[in-house]
Amino acid sequence: MLKVGITGGIGSGKTTICNLFKNLGVPIFSSDIEGRIILNEDEEVRAEIVKTYGKDMFFSDGTLDRARMVTLIFSDPKALEHVSSLVHPKVQKRFEKWCAKNVGRPYVIKEAAILFESGHYHDLDKIINVFAPKEVRLERVISRDKTIKEDVMKRMRFQYSDEERNQLADFIIMNENIDDLMPQVMALHEVFINET
Repeated sequence: MLKVGITGGIGSGKTTICNLFKNLGVPIFSSDIEGRIILNEDEEVRAEIVKTYGKDMFFSDGTLDRARMVTLIFSDPKALEHVSSLVHPKVQKRFEKWCAKNVGRPYVIKEAAILFESGHYHDLDKIINVFAPKEVRLERVISRDKTIKEDVMKRMRFQYSDEERNQLADFIIMNENIDDLMPQVMALHEVFINET
């Protein structure tokens, strides 16, 4: 079974691409969703976050205050590193268990925003970078998250540049025009099916 990673800068369209692969029957593992589950449900992680950053990181109903967490980790590199060190190993364990359940499939996809930054790309066979120009990504995120340009730029600074991701990736999907996406996805699907 081939393990394929999908990454890309914020607003590049990773989720859109993953949905196209999902429609082809490819199992998709979302590191971001799993990370959120861990932050909300893992008592060990929650206790460490409360101890380090205070009870305010969680709402009274016990769910994570995502806005507060995002503000913290994208304004303090040490906090980002600390929270990542709590969450990423647990995400990786979940991914390994998930792969074991999908062992009969020709290939699976792991979606992760910071695949290169976390170092977990070494555990994968092929990497796809979803690329869209910075201005396009800015517009998408501002519209999607109802946020301001400065906040998006802050988050972008914590990710690898487009050039770095493109150099490290095995394949690049250009996501400027929605009509161009399915042919690119189908071409890669054929490559991955034929490699198994």
